[in-house]
Amino acid sequence: MHTIAAYKLHPPARPRQFVPRPRLLRRLDAAAEPVVVVSAPPGAGKSVLLADWARALQARDGRVAWLELDAYDNTPARLWAGILAALRPLRPGLPAPPPAGAWTLEVWVEDLLPRLLGALGEGSPLTLVLDGVDRLTDRAALRCLGDFLTALPDGVRALLATRHLPGAPVPALRARGLAADLGADELRFTPAEATDLLASRPGGPPDERTLRELYHLTEGWAAGLCVLGRAHTTSGAGARSGDGARAVADYLGTEVLDRLTTEQRAFLLRTSVLDELSPGSCHAVTGSDHAGVLLRELARTVQLLLPSAAASGTYRHHRALRSVLAGLLAAEQPGGVAALHHAAACWYRERQRTTSAVGHFVQAGDSPGAVVAVLDAWEEALAGGRTADVARWLGMLPPRAVRSDARLCVVAAMTALCEGDPEAAERWLDVAKAQPSWQGAVGEGGTVAQAAAVARALVRCLRGEGPVPLGEGDVHGASSLTGWRALACVAQGTALLWQGRTEEADVRLAEAVRDAHGARHTLVLVRALGSRALCAYLAGRPARARTLVEQALDAARAEGLTGHFTAAPAQLCRAGLLLDDLARTEAAEALAGATRALTATVHGGEPPLRALAGVIASGLPRGLRGTVPLPAQEEGGAVPQVLGGLLQRLSTARPAPAAPLPLPPRARDLSPGERRILRALCGPLTLREIAAELHVSRNTVKTQVSAVFRKLGTHSRSGAVARARECGMLHPGPGTAYEASWRRA
Repeated sequence: MHTIAAYKLHPPARPRQFVPRPRLLRRLDAAAEPVVVVSAPPGAGKSVLLADWARALQARDGRVAWLELDAYDNTPARLWAGILAALRPLRPGLPAPPPAGAWTLEVWVEDLLPRLLGALGEGSPLTLVLDGVDRLTDRAALRCLGDFLTALPDGVRALLATRHLPGAPVPALRARGLAADLGADELRFTPAEATDLLASRPGGPPDERTLRELYHLTEGWAAGLCVLGRAHTTSGAGARSGDGARAVADYLGTEVLDRLTTEQRAFLLRTSVLDELSPGSCHAVTGSDHAGVLLRELARTVQLLLPSAAASGTYRHHRALRSVLAGLLAAEQPGGVAALHHAAACWYRERQRTTSAVGHFVQAGDSPGAVVAVLDAWEEALAGGRTADVARWLGMLPPRAVRSDARLCVVAAMTALCEGDPEAAERWLDVAKAQPSWQGAVGEGGTVAQAAAVARALVRCLRGEGPVPLGEGDVHGASSLTGWRALACVAQGTALLWQGRTEEADVRLAEAVRDAHGARHTLVLVRALGSRALCAYLAGRPARARTLVEQALDAARAEGLTGHFTAAPAQLCRAGLLLDDLARTEAAEALAGATRALTATVHGGEPPLRALAGVIASGLPRGLRGTVPLPAQEEGGAVPQVLGGLLQRLSTARPAPAAPLPLPPRARDLSPGERRILRALCGPLTLREIAAELHVSRNTVKTQVSAVFRKLGTHSRSGAVARARECGMLHPGPGTAYEASWRRA
């Protein structure tokens, strides 16, 4: 007969630092499933929570049995001796456990389990709390416990506290709706709970800054808050004080690291250099062929490896654990840390994850490797509009490494240009020219000098300084540079546009579009298409302008660049076209989007584009004009001559204040068929699709569309929709499937 210590049959006493957690108590009370698993890492407050809940339940109906499990309970006989001892005060008729040495699975299945379930099913409901289920590793003991949990009679609940993510039979019970979970995320202390916990210490809570540091480092981990809070109270030091760090290291050493195998401990130490743990990155720094298996097992058993939001199947170390591991790694392998960072950097660079690669190269002390990683990736990043990434990479490098390398100075200049800051770009180009590597190569075969010439042309372009001093050698010599010839053509085409040479500008900009497509340079493509649209618009070719505007905005939307200043020309052109169609409200919205993109840059946008925005705004009614945040104009700046014709046209088109306004069209001015066509024009369907939807011929639809345009006084689909909205003519009614979906929206 096994003797069970009395202390194991009662909930532990409340700790000195105790904070009630009503949100979790309510969760436990509300759980209707017969099995509830409370799973969290050591020190998360599992036992304290369940003890508080059990005491409250005991006070209400007295039907709670408690058993604290330890390593000595890791056999079926010992386990069931403890469970029966915990339950017997509530069910005196329970069967006696078999004598020592007489336990077999046959006895369990054929005799003890049926009698146990029958006795538990008689009488009032009860709850069994098993604290420390992670101590059970014996297969026979786990199988017996699984048999019991699967067959729990009505009215009997089991609450299990474990440091591990539970295995069988919990997943099967969960799938059948018979098991509920309270996990590490829910047990994590909220900032308010952490404040209350630390306030319960002698001396009161720490100051707000220290509290934020403690919470950031511990991530709401209860044991960490208590240990570091105690160290702060004793020494008055911050969250990272030596006493607190040693205390946390001691706790994690005894409760986590000392319980691991040698291989598992070495795995955790070597992977502590990684921000993100994946099977591949762990293999790179450990050399283990079964790194993925180790990672998943440690994530299950050491719940201080947290799932990463970056990708499925990836993890990260809890901050407190990583700090301890980093200290141990530096102490045990002082010469190996740099090698681990270098191995991680090479792995990330091969996978074009430049931010991580640069960070690890820098931490490995390999600045040249970091520089090569940046030079390999910056062009593609800028081409896709990821300017912030390139700026971050440059910021991670030692400042001297950037200033002393003409190639990196050009990268910094181009980054500044993509942020709309020509002044900063020019400063970097001046620094580049003073470096010995000025005549060196950059990109795929061109020289730093050629790249800098194109960059200076872009500086003049953004400043609106007129003709761009680029020779044919600078343009054609840049053909081997990824996207650089397209940049040169954009600079030249833009200068020609503002000189009023729209035909020549369109030729250059068409070359830029072609080269940008080939180089997959989205920023240049959006800018070149938008500028070509302006060429067509200012030359009096609205149909061509509309096509180019749609192409530019489609490319911008695909890469999330509609708010970037390179999309401003297309948005301004769209605003002008809408204004020509008398769709003034939509024109104001498009103009507002363009001006927001311009004013978001450091220098507020190119002066000619700011002037164009002002010219288009002058054609809006006074009420709408006030809704557009127009960018500031250059002091004493004149409107470019090419915009003079547009300004005159808009002034002529604007109705005189004294002239009577024509009566707006009314819904009854349109036939029922024309009203149905008008509603369909609001959606994405083509005329052919509208005809199929309405079961009429395409010619009928075209005839009715022409009638709608004539009666509304407009010449385009968007203008007709805008005009109808202004007049209150668009009301949903029965008709097409599109109309039904519009009504639901």
